[in-house]
Amino acid sequence: MKKALFLISLFSLMLNAAPTACPQFYVDGEAPDIVNEKLVAQTKELCFEAFGVMHSGISKTPLWSAEYLTASAIDADVPRKDKFHEETLLPQSERAELKDYAKSGYDRGHMSPSADMPTESSQSESFSLANMVPQDHNHNTGIWSNIESATRYLAKKEGSLYVITGPIYKGTLKSIGNGVLVPTYIYKIIYSPKQQKAAVYFTNNEPGKAYHVISVKELEILSGISFFPKMSEEKKTQLLGLPEPKAMK
Repeated sequence: MKKALFLISLFSLMLNAAPTACPQFYVDGEAPDIVNEKLVAQTKELCFEAFGVMHSGISKTPLWSAEYLTASAIDADVPRKDKFHEETLLPQSERAELKDYAKSGYDRGHMSPSADMPTESSQSESFSLANMVPQDHNHNTGIWSNIESATRYLAKKEGSLYVITGPIYKGTLKSIGNGVLVPTYIYKIIYSPKQQKAAVYFTNNEPGKAYHVISVKELEILSGISFFPKMSEEKKTQLLGLPEPKAMK
């Protein structure tokens, strides 16, 4: 199977809704708007089988990774096969390499999790470094793993969810390897079509069990990204009830 269906370069600093080649992963088919023009440079969209990525050649990580997560996809329960790989659809100068993570002290942290993937081919695609950020190991295997598990639990309960996961870079930044930036924060936006509400799990990329649930509006202010272009400002302040992060089936 072809590794990715589409690759789109964004050549301008347009602050309007960018066209997307993978509308199936977004509410109303509308991809997020990048409002902070500093984030637009060297962005490329990658559409995979079960998720879509907006990749930054500046951070050499995704700006976000988006999924339409269904109960049936989770029920597929595809056995995990760790096959991390470089994303050859990206220019070498803009992508992370396996050697960047070697002995870095950071995990290759999935944004769209492998456990969400409904097929072997989509799981393989989820191990692309275009879907990864340098993640604190204890964070990755602790609170973040529980957040991913809680998200799948909610998807089974609701039937389906739109999920957008990504990093935020603030303050004095660290990098690994050849300039792969380490996120300050990692977030997961969850939108329920059934309830027509959204909320965000928000965490520091560090050890510990701390997390916050914030509104989409709060995240937009922090990130410089408008995640749901068609959603009213009032709705962006409302909170979907999110389950407590813990290991769930």
